[in-house]
Amino acid sequence: MPTGLTTASFTALGLDTVRAAAQRAIDLGTDSVWAAETTGPEAFTLLAALGNGSVGLGTGVVPIQLRTPQTVAMAAATLQALNPDADIWVGIGMSSPIITERWHGTEHGDRPIARIREYVELLRACWSGEPVDHRGEFFSARGFRLGVRLGERRPKVVLAALGPKMLELGGEIADAVLLNYLPPAHVPWSVERVRAGGDARIQAYVHLGLGERTPDTDRLARRDLFGYASADAYRASFRLAGFDDEMDAFEIAKSARDRDGQMAAISDRMIDEIDTIGDETRLRSALDAYRSAGVDDPIVMPLPWGEDRRQVLFDTIEATQGV
Repeated sequence: MPTGLTTASFTALGLDTVRAAAQRAIDLGTDSVWAAETTGPEAFTLLAALGNGSVGLGTGVVPIQLRTPQTVAMAAATLQALNPDADIWVGIGMSSPIITERWHGTEHGDRPIARIREYVELLRACWSGEPVDHRGEFFSARGFRLGVRLGERRPKVVLAALGPKMLELGGEIADAVLLNYLPPAHVPWSVERVRAGGDARIQAYVHLGLGERTPDTDRLARRDLFGYASADAYRASFRLAGFDDEMDAFEIAKSARDRDGQMAAISDRMIDEIDTIGDETRLRSALDAYRSAGVDDPIVMPLPWGEDRRQVLFDTIEATQGV
């Protein structure tokens, strides 16, 4: 069965490696390639370089604070015009204050549900090709008309969502909802919330690495999960996924400014269920678990953890694409 591939976990290996890895996944039958955006490669530029005319291209995700809806509409329309036979998935989200305020120096913003709703409304209006006049609470446009000609195919909106209200909003206004950093057991709960809003597709980043768990991979997994547990929204999501004890310990250590304690709070169970390391059978079983739980489009996030990071990346792609 086709799976997607996100480059989010391995851009640090260099863009030559990113291009080679994406091409290998495409050769093996991947149905989509995704790019995140924080401080590394700019997402739409990278996707333009990786597209082959037919494979799906997705942003996963771009923070809405960093671009106006008009700019994202232009970027996505450009990708669509360059790849008229491909699905262009425009993944957007509220991101975190660390990315928006600390790294990019822009206000994170309040009222996320209302803000996202209006953003998507204006985004879709721009793709209509008609003149757009919009004066809302957060965004505005006067006489904007997209200057990129599109055929029948239009970019699709993907909403990154964790909590119940955002999941329901995604079901209502998006073409797909993107899940991340959750175990398969938490997928049905998430799907139920999406379905309360509508019939959006369910997509999920599935974190997989081919190899054996070692003290070094455990250290990297704990560091990875530590970074996300440091964000309030993800910590709440981990609790909803059944990791209350871990998050209790994490918050106690956080209050004490005990970084080692925060790292230690990330349990082996969290690593096993979210950042999965194992042989080919284990990785394929994990993909099946996400599909069985309700994920329509699993997107592999390779974990390039090992002595030869590039080799682990390519071995993981070989084990998980086209299966």
